[in-house]
Amino acid sequence: MFNEKKTDLISWLLLIGVLLLILELSFRGGELIFIFALMAGCIYIGRKKMPRTIGKVLYWGGWFGLIITLLNMMAFKFVMIAVLVYLVIQFYQSKKKPSVIEPVVQNEEDSRLSESLFTKQPLFKNILYGRQQTPDHVYEWSDINIQCGIGDSVIDLSNTVLPDGESVIAIRNLAGNIKILVPYEAAVSVHHSVLAGNTTIFQLHESKIFNQLFHFQTENYQEAQQRIKIVTSMVVGDLEVKRT
Repeated sequence: MFNEKKTDLISWLLLIGVLLLILELSFRGGELIFIFALMAGCIYIGRKKMPRTIGKVLYWGGWFGLIITLLNMMAFKFVMIAVLVYLVIQFYQSKKKPSVIEPVVQNEEDSRLSESLFTKQPLFKNILYGRQQTPDHVYEWSDINIQCGIGDSVIDLSNTVLPDGESVIAIRNLAGNIKILVPYEAAVSVHHSVLAGNTTIFQLHESKIFNQLFHFQTENYQEAQQRIKIVTSMVVGDLEVKRT
């Protein structure tokens, strides 16, 4: 019963938060998008110009402006208050009804029906800031699905053996550059969404892009033995896909 009430409470808090966000965007949508894009641009340019003084000013000024903008949002204030209230309720309930851990006995039939799961070490991690790249030596391939704050990602597929079928690279980035080096024998499909930046895919180059969505695919992609599906999205930054 308590778990059901807890789920209902979370659902209501999320619903109210979404409604407040929609209301705020309806009144200040253009202003907020402009401010977020401006602050992200300052952070990105500032990082490029570090350690010069102008770079430090732009970088930390962008972060300061971004935080102040978030703190002034009505939806963000509600979420912070709701999280605090929820934690207080959780603490009160844990003191009132402490949890009891009971052993779970698994019968033979359930054991036969269970599946073995194995953990694989991912090549990349979700990060808020920094640069990531594949190893310079030979490595085992694993599909990539990450989201990053600010930083560059470099993926070189020349040091690995791609399996037959489709290999997936999915990257969501706030600000930064993505560079992907793919082998000549592999077919490639690229889905790219960007607010502001440049895009280079093989011989095609698009500069000074603003709020665009691209989808490119090499010939006979579905019939190829090795296929690489690239899905990227970013607010500010450049995408480069080239053969190696």
